[in-house]
Amino acid sequence: MKITIARFGKNDALQWNEFLGNTKNELFLFHRSYMEYHEDRFVDHSLLIYVEDKLKALFPANESDQQIFSHAGLTFGGLLYNIDLKGNETVAVLKAVVDYYQQYGFVALFYKSIPNIFHKYPCQEDLYALFRNKANLYRRDISSVVALAEPIRFSESKRQSITKCTKASVEVLENQQFDEYWQLLATTLAKFEVKPVHTLAEIQLLKKRFPNQIRLFEARLNNELLAGIVVYDYNKVVHTQYMANAAKGRTMGALDYINATLIGGEFSNRGYYSFGISTEDGGKLLNEGLIQQKEMMGGRAIVHDFYKIDL
Repeated sequence: MKITIARFGKNDALQWNEFLGNTKNELFLFHRSYMEYHEDRFVDHSLLIYVEDKLKALFPANESDQQIFSHAGLTFGGLLYNIDLKGNETVAVLKAVVDYYQQYGFVALFYKSIPNIFHKYPCQEDLYALFRNKANLYRRDISSVVALAEPIRFSESKRQSITKCTKASVEVLENQQFDEYWQLLATTLAKFEVKPVHTLAEIQLLKKRFPNQIRLFEARLNNELLAGIVVYDYNKVVHTQYMANAAKGRTMGALDYINATLIGGEFSNRGYYSFGISTEDGGKLLNEGLIQQKEMMGGRAIVHDFYKIDL
């Protein structure tokens, strides 16, 4: 089997994006217009992989300190491939990727797998290939999702919040402008001594590039901002990327009201509604209070797995 690997260059962007659109595990995070919004922070070392001279896979990655990460600036990573890449080829392709990076003196490869609920079609050949290439599972995060075909009923306290907001005539509306919400988000996160991953300028840029995939929903009462949720829309899966409450919104349960509105309305015909991870310290610590809140809204667990291959 002839496998050829080429390092991604700027001139490959069109080919990359066109192939990405046909992969079984496509996410808009892997579009070059998304990956390159923070290109100044990472040294890109992504790959295009050809089998018998035909493009069969992509590998989004960056390099740092003689290590390869797929991808340190993205939620997910790993091989991106279409239905043409079979199991035996996937094993060989990953081995070729390992050999490629080893040849250039890198000492380790870190691989983020994409949970299967995000796949457009069964797509776990890479997990078997990782096993065959002696990858070690070094981190596992627990993430909470709602199966929208059969959502679990919200807890009594969450239902009370929804009733309170309904009686008060709280409105849930989509907003194209992120300025006011981003101030609320930054203020909320500052209490935990953290900042949003994206600056306001970055999220505005990404919203402009991906207007249908990045969306802001707010709860307002008489135009007063109570709470907001930024959603990353992955088609089959809808993910709550950011959530924040104002003090009044917390008292009224405005975030619960937005989630209930989106789960039961806007996104009710999708596959899954994701609340994200509740783990810290590389998966070793479970934030029990955080996961309880998600479980009270019907969230149940999937895992995000991280692998390391010593080169």
